[in-house]
Amino acid sequence: MQLLSWSHPTSADFTLRGWHSPPSGKPVLHFLHGNGFCGRAYEPLLKRLAADFDLWLCDIQGHGDSDHGGRFHGWNRSAELALEAFESGRGIFGEVPCFAVGHSFGGVLSSLILAKHPQLFQRAVLLDPVLFPPALIGVMALSEVLGLHRRSTLARKSAARRRQWPDRAAAYAGLYGRGIFKGWDDAALWAYVEHALKEVEGGVELKCRPSREVEIFSSYPRRLWPSLGKIVTPTQILHGQQSYPFVAKAVARVTVLNAHVSAQVVSGGHCFMQEAPQDCAERVANFLLQHS
Repeated sequence: MQLLSWSHPTSADFTLRGWHSPPSGKPVLHFLHGNGFCGRAYEPLLKRLAADFDLWLCDIQGHGDSDHGGRFHGWNRSAELALEAFESGRGIFGEVPCFAVGHSFGGVLSSLILAKHPQLFQRAVLLDPVLFPPALIGVMALSEVLGLHRRSTLARKSAARRRQWPDRAAAYAGLYGRGIFKGWDDAALWAYVEHALKEVEGGVELKCRPSREVEIFSSYPRRLWPSLGKIVTPTQILHGQQSYPFVAKAVARVTVLNAHVSAQVVSGGHCFMQEAPQDCAERVANFLLQHS
């Protein structure tokens, strides 16, 4: 799979970077990654999708090859900036259909884009999006007011994450079978080690600082549920059977709220697409390429 790098100086005064496949006339798939990851960490999935789509991968602020950009600009602004970069670069693909796919944090950002730009994408698939239920958002908003927002379980785990290893082989060995990486396909873990880590003096370290992961998990998208109600693009949510309990509850809620959104449970955890990339790619392509 050939990928070319792109960069976009944003209106927020930092540069977003990412990758795209050479334009071939196929439909374009806009892909947004999860918190702490980067676009190319999903290469086993994306290689399979590249048979049917040209790819546009955007690394969000502080992830992958994009600038750290100072303070985190928030979920809603991150969605706007990803769209800004796509709008500036997508002309190279010509007049072809566009589709959206996003995982976790990237799935939520994709939903915010779908709500504000109903004509942009023909169909979308959200992979285990972290759709915080309204009650949880209320708790997070109160925690923010009280200064407790950095104590959430996800934020604590991110803060404690190891950042450096002597080399990539040591990183692979250290991550294999642990935490969020449990059950991952070998090629997916190697893709993460290859693309989410950078060379530094004395070894390799995470491109995304654990502090940025904490900032994201300590915050939440504004107007999420009103936005979910506005989606008119045919959208399917795939969510893992062993994912976070709140995901299944929120997905059930959104499919009742909005008839344009359907859902499918798949085996695996929050990163099921890294556990079984072939199965996930088939499900994504089958839904996106339906004619309706």
